[in-house]
Amino acid sequence: MDDLKLSSLKKTNFKRTVVSVGEHSIGSGFTLIAGPCTVENETQTLTIAHAVKKAGANILRGGAFKPRTSPYSFQGLGSEGLEILSQARKETGLPIVTEIMDTRHIAMVSEYADMFQIGSRNMQNFTLLKEVGKTDKPVLLKRGMNATLEEWINCAEYILSEGNPHVVLCERGIRTFETYTRNTLDLSIIPAVKEITHLPVIVDPSHATGRASLVERMCLAAVAAGSDGIMIEVHPNPKEALCDRDQLLTLAEFDGLVQKIQKMYRAMNDILAPSV
Repeated sequence: MDDLKLSSLKKTNFKRTVVSVGEHSIGSGFTLIAGPCTVENETQTLTIAHAVKKAGANILRGGAFKPRTSPYSFQGLGSEGLEILSQARKETGLPIVTEIMDTRHIAMVSEYADMFQIGSRNMQNFTLLKEVGKTDKPVLLKRGMNATLEEWINCAEYILSEGNPHVVLCERGIRTFETYTRNTLDLSIIPAVKEITHLPVIVDPSHATGRASLVERMCLAAVAAGSDGIMIEVHPNPKEALCDRDQLLTLAEFDGLVQKIQKMYRAMNDILAPSV
């Protein structure tokens, strides 16, 4: 049955999919996605966009609509946030990935974003998966916090089966008995995904750990595990952020981390290169 899945590596004769997002390709080389957890205002977002572009980011992330555990927490700026992201793309050239939570928002978000993000809480929102599957917009599908590999891949199948082949998987940590970190980053899932699917897979260490102090080493570990990219949350002043402040890197920290990621990526390519 698994061989019949559209995501199966055997379906493409072991050729891996490359997903184009704007002028960037995920699955060819290494992708750096960075930006604020949420769009707070124009100044904050444009400052971040220019800084991460200069540091080497390929795609800008930012939440216009935010799913929050508490209904009293900041929920994002909505359409205003999308307009700010669009301005950031205009000024920097970076394509935009932003979360979509509701089928009613697909047309609006599609107008501004280069890539849809399906968050962990909506991984099994099958109606939403089907509807984004009817578009030609690339989709970043995050793993649910309690999802097995098979459940995650089956959710990708909902998108693929509706005709949209542009799917990228994102590991963002799973819920375990551990309480020190926000979630438990499952790095073993990266090579596991690559054993059975042709889809690109990236890692979000910010949400996985929930601690800025752990992000750097988890990024480097994700590179070593074979990830096709990293998604990192940054902020000019994390202490003043409206959400997820404990996991945000400063702009200077991100700049330094990018250099280490690039070195690690080159080193891993050398280590894994076929011997002559």
